[in-house]
Amino acid sequence: MTAMLTLADSHVHLDDAAFDVDRKAVIERARAASVSLQVIPGVDAASWPHIHALCAPGSGLHPAYGMHPMFLPMHRPEHLAELSHWLTTRRPVAVGEIGLDFHVEGLDVEDQREYFRQQLALAREFDLPVILHARAALDEVIATLRRVGGLRGVVHSFAGSQQQAEQLWKLGFHLGIGGPVTYERAQRLRRIVANMPIDYLLLESDAPDQPLSTHRGERNEPAYVAEVLQHVAALRGEPLEAVASSTTANVRRLFAIPE
Repeated sequence: MTAMLTLADSHVHLDDAAFDVDRKAVIERARAASVSLQVIPGVDAASWPHIHALCAPGSGLHPAYGMHPMFLPMHRPEHLAELSHWLTTRRPVAVGEIGLDFHVEGLDVEDQREYFRQQLALAREFDLPVILHARAALDEVIATLRRVGGLRGVVHSFAGSQQQAEQLWKLGFHLGIGGPVTYERAQRLRRIVANMPIDYLLLESDAPDQPLSTHRGERNEPAYVAEVLQHVAALRGEPLEAVASSTTANVRRLFAIPE
């Protein structure tokens, strides 16, 4: 069904240990499903070398480097200087995954905010888009983006309201849509996806996490973006080809990935 399409997974943790046993096969299955472009965000300084090694030129895999709020205990202030060096020397497609998470208990809120602000400053300095995590913190993330200004990027695994989505679009930000949209209970998300401007829509897997409704309890894979496409196209009442073409073009434009 997707043989003639070119799909982009705008958010996949292909470096995760869950893929250590069959990573090559996972990549091959993704390509067989027409998912030929993947963006791999970092979560802490220790993840960056592995991601860099995975993203060989011509592989269709593209790196982003950042410090994820859920990995706060792993971060050190000196890692910000290391990140600046990596952005200078490695030329990733984005700064990410960064953001705020007020859902997980035990993560110092002020430390999260400081790392978030400093990484946004680096994104501005290097003129790179940001890949954002915003769980139970979307209003503050939006307010911070507005206050800093001059930024672009994507809120991955968007789970907010129509009003929050509209605020993000006005700021020039995209919404990353993956497995959650395949669940019937996600009615608010489905309404947003059905009616949102296609120019701000990105497809993602967030693999190995957030499996689709058809793969409950399983490890998620980038190949399943082809199924996300089918759900999104059905919700929008648009041809698969049109949604695939637009969302892949959006990824290429946002992350400056040439054809």
